Amino acid sequence: MAGKFEPKTPVVLAPPKDDPISVSSLATCDAIKGKVFDVTGNKMYLEGGSYHVFAGHDASRALALTSTKAEDVKPEWQDLEDDKKKVLDDWMTFFSKRYNVVGLVEGSTNQ
Repeated sequence: MAGKFEPKTPVVLAPPKDDPISVSSLATCDAIKGKVFDVTGNKMYLEGGSYHVFAGHDASRALALTSTKAEDVKPEWQDLEDDKKKVLDDWMTFFSKRYNVVGLVEGSTNQ
């Protein structure tokens, strides 16, 4: 199971940071459960990319729901069913193995 989320190409990650990051500074990042991941190297998060809707936001709820709908891109996830929370945890693992954690969403309470 641990290999399920391993990147196809090894990724060297910097140690995670916990600096507060304002929501307005998230434009080149994606956040999950308040943790901010630097996704600047992935074209999928640029305008027109499949995941551009997540860039600049804490997309926890949308990821848990496996949704790319803008209305689902919200930080709130605690009220979801356990199976959706598991999906979100899987996304957290996936991102943690591929992208640097550059900080925490300033004022986030959804960790």
